Amino acid sequence: MAEPRKKRQLRSIDPPFVALGPSGVAIRDRLKDLAEQDGKVLRLMGGHLGVLASRDLKARCADGSEHDCEKWAARKQGLTAESSSRWAGSITKATHDQWALSRRCQLAHIKSLEAGVQTLRHRLSLPIGESGTKRAPGGYRSGREWFQKSRRLATLEDRLAQETADRENGIVHVVRGGKKLARNRHNLEAAQLTEAQWRQRWEAERWFLAADGESGKRFGNETIRVTPDGEVSIKLPAPLAHLANAPRGRYVLAAKVAFAHRGAEWRDRIDANRAVAYRIHLDVARGRWYLTASWQRPVVQTIPLATARAKGVIGVDTNADHFAAYRLDTHGNPIGEPRRFHYALSGTANHRDAQIRHAITQVLHWAKSIGVNAVAIEDLDFTAETTREKHGRKKRFRQLISGIPTGRLKARIVSMAAETGLSIVAVDPAYTSQWGDEHWRKPLVTPRRKMSRHDAAGIAIGRRALGHPIRRRTAPPRDDRSDRRGHRTVQADRGVRGRDETRRPVTERAHDARDRTGTHQGTRATSASKTVRDARSAGQWVQDSLLLTD
Repeated sequence: MAEPRKKRQLRSIDPPFVALGPSGVAIRDRLKDLAEQDGKVLRLMGGHLGVLASRDLKARCADGSEHDCEKWAARKQGLTAESSSRWAGSITKATHDQWALSRRCQLAHIKSLEAGVQTLRHRLSLPIGESGTKRAPGGYRSGREWFQKSRRLATLEDRLAQETADRENGIVHVVRGGKKLARNRHNLEAAQLTEAQWRQRWEAERWFLAADGESGKRFGNETIRVTPDGEVSIKLPAPLAHLANAPRGRYVLAAKVAFAHRGAEWRDRIDANRAVAYRIHLDVARGRWYLTASWQRPVVQTIPLATARAKGVIGVDTNADHFAAYRLDTHGNPIGEPRRFHYALSGTANHRDAQIRHAITQVLHWAKSIGVNAVAIEDLDFTAETTREKHGRKKRFRQLISGIPTGRLKARIVSMAAETGLSIVAVDPAYTSQWGDEHWRKPLVTPRRKMSRHDAAGIAIGRRALGHPIRRRTAPPRDDRSDRRGHRTVQADRGVRGRDETRRPVTERAHDARDRTGTHQGTRATSASKTVRDARSAGQWVQDSLLLTD
């Protein structure tokens, strides 16, 4: 006898929430018309401070988990003699931030290795050729593949053991200038670089020309000072004090900056002597110097979820090449036509970032034009889905998952929405594409409207953000007019009593019901019911009465 099929267990769905606004701001402007002497001074400063930053990072990595405040103070004191107290403070803070970032990346790498090892062990334990399910992959197709994967399991276990030991001992591996650029040195032809070009980029990436802001100081920063009219002056390190062209060992650049984006906000901040951090860097490919200003913002108070839902939402489904958006009213009904906002994630990182920003701008402008308060998106995280061992041969699918800009998208859309006065409602992504396609794609198709699976997913995301179930109204019961198969609709409000119950039985359905209750409508006499259940003969009524009296 065949075993009964087990009912599939759905995972729990987290409630929607309003995402917090940005906590910092960064703006950038080019240092135009930079004199030759200015460029020379900046290169000398960057090279000298970069050497000190490299030494400090090496010392911090050597301390590992045994680092304390005394060692920090000793490192800062040693750097002060070769630069200044302010430069030493900036270098040590940057070192600690980089070490902490490396620790977070190390933990993420360990979790990725653990997921790969767990998947490989599961698939190797299954018989060869056994099919998988939606929730778990099956066995390998051949003995040859099983053997290759067993060797890969040993490799991943060795890497996992090494990374775990490094984390317990506080060891991190950091490359100032970037690991990718360091590896390009051994493969210049593939990187399309000459040795001289690589050397220029390597040195520029390892320079250090960044200074933290200080509240209460003049214009918010004493190390790199920028006046409201755009004049830039830098405190020179002690070994380079002879290059100063201004009092107190400072060097004033001939080029001036004028921040076009958020310029008024930046000017108000430095007029109040509030902290602003600056960074000067060189774009070697373009041969241009840039100045970046950044500062922290108080955490933006988000509006309540009920206020965000007050005027409906726009549900946005994120895909590898476009946003699929649909507008929904407060009751969860789709309005108008689906909208798609395309982008191309190809080319350089700057080009991909520009494509994402352009698509987000279009979504936010549309949201403002129709008057909604919020945009609903999925709280995506494909860390587990990109595991190579989980999807095996599905290389194109893994590339598709990896191509969706989850981290960059969330950071961009939250910061850009805050500037336009909109809120972002993040929802659980579980089953949105599946249930949206099942309940919404086919009913909304018309001769002039083509619905895709992604458009239907946008409706599902919006309904989840509004607090409604994803599925639409159910059809009436197919047996008769009574609700024998359950309540007629699942779109009743959550506060309605008996929402999940069957409809109460109608007792006054007899052929003489209105005669007994004294209610008549119109001049037409009440006719007997024609349903199978209610159309009983008079003899049957007599028999029932006799049974009750007995």
